[in-house]
Amino acid sequence: MSDAYHDTRLALDPKRGQVWRALWRYWFSKRIRPEDAVLDLGSGYGDFINSVTARRRVAVDMWPGLAEHVAPGVEPIIGPADRLETLDDGSIDYAFASNLFEHLTQEQFAATLAVLKRVLSAEGTLTIVQPNYRYAYREYFDDYTHVAVYSHISLADFLAAQGWEVTEVRPRFLPLTVKSRLPTWDALIGLYLLSPVKPMGKQMLLVARPRRAGGAA
Repeated sequence: MSDAYHDTRLALDPKRGQVWRALWRYWFSKRIRPEDAVLDLGSGYGDFINSVTARRRVAVDMWPGLAEHVAPGVEPIIGPADRLETLDDGSIDYAFASNLFEHLTQEQFAATLAVLKRVLSAEGTLTIVQPNYRYAYREYFDDYTHVAVYSHISLADFLAAQGWEVTEVRPRFLPLTVKSRLPTWDALIGLYLLSPVKPMGKQMLLVARPRRAGGAA
């Protein structure tokens, strides 16, 4: 995305890093192993990947400014998510994409999924966090770069149609944006993740893995 987008819709905000550090502590650290290789697609300022503790960390974004914001030890790749030629087959254990696929056409999304099938290890997974149109329809197109619409149902169906097995669906995972009125204290984020009630929960989380030959995952 252009510098203009990062200056307006996605301006640098210390709260974003604070939120991702809390999410790492209370959620992702329980799902990512220290020996894993982690790939962050559409990394932006690197807030997610910078918070991760893992053997290898790779960040991908079209924005050239990515390289200036990732932490030491994170490998930046400047380019589209469907062009990962520098990554070896089976080299990634945990792929992650936050607020990316609503910015891509379905053709680009499908191409990215095809590339991920190549780079993921045998037990590798893809975790997606993005707006759930069912709950965020009023604000969805306030972002002028959104080109695709998904609910937790249509996103799961699209993944299945591309040869993926969806293993987890959380329709209301997080509030839509760090600009929400909810406080961003670490402990409150932890309680929010545990609570069965999600006020302002408009972002979904899905986990999927490639469907292997013969129907085995």
